[in-house]
Amino acid sequence: MLKSLNIHKGVNLGGWLSQCDYTKEHLDTFITEQDFAEIAGLGFDHIRIPVDFNLFQNNDGTLIEDGFSRLDNAFALSEKYNMRVILDLHKTAGFSFDSGENESGFFDNEKYQNMFYQLWEAFAKRYGSRPGQIVFELLNEVTDAEFIDAWNRIADICIARIRVYAPDTIILVGSYFNNSVKTVPALNPPKDAKVMYNFHCYEPLVFTHQGATWAAEINPDDRMPFSESGTTVEYFTEMFAAALEKAKAENTSLYCGEYGIIQYISPEDTVAWFKVIHAVFEQYDIPRAVWTWKGMHFGIADTRLDAVRDELLRYL
Repeated sequence: MLKSLNIHKGVNLGGWLSQCDYTKEHLDTFITEQDFAEIAGLGFDHIRIPVDFNLFQNNDGTLIEDGFSRLDNAFALSEKYNMRVILDLHKTAGFSFDSGENESGFFDNEKYQNMFYQLWEAFAKRYGSRPGQIVFELLNEVTDAEFIDAWNRIADICIARIRVYAPDTIILVGSYFNNSVKTVPALNPPKDAKVMYNFHCYEPLVFTHQGATWAAEINPDDRMPFSESGTTVEYFTEMFAAALEKAKAENTSLYCGEYGIIQYISPEDTVAWFKVIHAVFEQYDIPRAVWTWKGMHFGIADTRLDAVRDELLRYL
């Protein structure tokens, strides 16, 4: 499905319309037309834009035009530079993958769920006539296993409501444990023929997130070279197997919306990890978007990677 849209390799614009301070200065300057031009110039065919609900929706559910206007501009720039877009709702009322956001209750709160449906209906009304350019990703990184039954139900309802206004738009749905590829089999069968499964991959986490202060399972003082990480083609092949089987059984496909390496890893080890996961993406024809363009501890445009940039770009 995504292949028909010329979506093969992309990059996230993390930290722009999500996970930010929401000031006008930031929203106006963190990502500009120059970034779109540079991304396209490096050969990426799409971008994934994470967005937070509070740029588009007040607490009473009313809509905020400024947020939609910013998306309009982003989509116009994407079209100018011949790139497609994944629109990812990174935070919704009552839920964020980031516990520091203090959003909770979504999976058992009817008000929050209705706000979620209404926001997606608004996106669908505004952008559903552009299925050749824009893909919808319902929600970023459902966390706990206990949420999956509610999430399957909510996702199916939301897709049905989107379809009233966007019958042809491709929709991505991810599973629990933060969109783990291992939990894809827990998802419902696709609601229709234009629904795909989405996953993220930062495995092994003790390698890709070494030095992170926000991950409970990581000791930020520990360091691990790539040679000791156990990262091989066979490692990812085995990890992806059940998801690939599920997608095949349901007559759909997989998309990897995030994968990447933290800034504390050497440039050489960074390339080594990307080379391995790239081989598996290519083997199974999995389109993907690297996390992330700049900053956010994972920026591929950051100067730390200048010495290996040409080689790195071969494996994204």
